[in-house]
Parts: sequence; structure tokens; C-alpha cells
Amino acid sequence: MIPRVLSLMILVAFGAGAGIATPFPAKADPIAVGVEHCVVNVPTSDVLNMREQPSASAPIVAQKPYASCGILVTAECYGNWCPAEDGHAAGWMHRRYLAFVSPALYCVTGVAPWDVLNVRAYPSTQSQIRVQLPPNQCDIAFLPYRVGNWQKIRVAGWEGWASLTYLSGQ
Repeated sequence: MIPRVLSLMILVAFGAGAGIATPFPAKADPIAVGVEHCVVNVPTSDVLNMREQPSASAPIVAQKPYASCGILVTAECYGNWCPAEDGHAAGWMHRRYLAFVSPALYCVTGVAPWDVLNVRAYPSTQSQIRVQLPPNQCDIAFLPYRVGNWQKIRVAGWEGWASLTYLSGQ
């Protein structure tokens, strides 16, 4: 069972519905100091700039494409700007374009004991299967991307899309 406070954090972070290009409502502010974040709310063909200072006019020190993760917010945000690092560079990123990765608290559910849950490359039953999860698999993290009934997840070093029907906590 997910604690109520964490459930509320997840509800705020993942919103109530599915967006195709921008999975979070514009008012979402899913920032958590000391945890991993992903790039959201930018067009899939664009990048998020990491800046030297907390200003849109400051020099760019790195660029992160839409859906890239591995960004650590290192301290409290200063207004709309958050200090962050990605393992290669450190700087400031605008909070509107960051969303935290959930703790790995989810499990496969509703899959028959002899069956598996397919984790796919894209949110479609026609997409390539990246990995198959056993019906008792846990330690699944939700990445901040949802399309319809598909949730992007990370488990055992794999990332891909799975149906929310077969994931606990929903």
C-alpha cells in the first residue's frame, strides 16, 4: 500500500490524465530535492537548456532532450530556477520543464502466474518488446510520462512502456 502523502505527491506529479506531447498539466510542479528528474513540457524535437546562472539569458552549459532523465536537483529552487546536475554538467534549469521520477514502489499485478507483462519500446501493443516481467516483479519506478493507459517505467535497468492495468498503485 502506498502511504497517503506519497500518493498525493504522485497524483500531483503525474496529473490526472494523459497528454501526448506534454504529459503534465502546465501547473504541475513536481520538484523534489535530491532525487532524479526527467525533462517534460518541451516539444519532442526540442531541448531543455541548463544555464550557468538562474536566468534565461545566462550562457548554456548543457542541453537535455525531451524525455531524458538522470537530472538531479541539488538544492531548493530559486524562484523558477533549480540548481541541477546531470553527471557531466552543473547549472540551473527552469522548474516548469522538470519532473521527478517516482520511487521504485510499484509491482506487476493482475498477470497470471504462467504469464508475463511485456514492457514495450513505445506505448502500443504493436511496439517491440524490450523486456518481459514476471507476475511477481516489484521495484518498478514510474517515469513522468503517460499516454492513455500506458505508463513509462524503469525496472532492473530497463526503460519502456507498460499498461497501467497491470501495475500496482493505480
